[in-house]
Amino acid sequence: MSTDEKHRQYWRANLKLLSVLLAVWFLFSCVLPIIMVDKLNAIQIPGTGFPLGFWIAQQGSIVVFIILILIYALGMRKIDRKFGLVEKEESK
Repeated sequence: MSTDEKHRQYWRANLKLLSVLLAVWFLFSCVLPIIMVDKLNAIQIPGTGFPLGFWIAQQGSIVVFIILILIYALGMRKIDRKFGLVEKEESK
């Protein structure tokens, strides 16, 4: 496999991961808390009494964003290892 082809495959994998994560980000930042809020507010979170739309807009989206960052870091580590782009640790 040529270096150019390996480079293309690396960026294709990178863009695929980014596309999925950005779609989830868009869902939790725009669609659910803004567009679907009225339908979600009809659902109450058991034990709290808060409407689901309010919870997603206030706390749920922040939790999802932190999870997305973690998934991105782990996913990029896996992609980097797959394509041999892992930095070597210095021995002390």
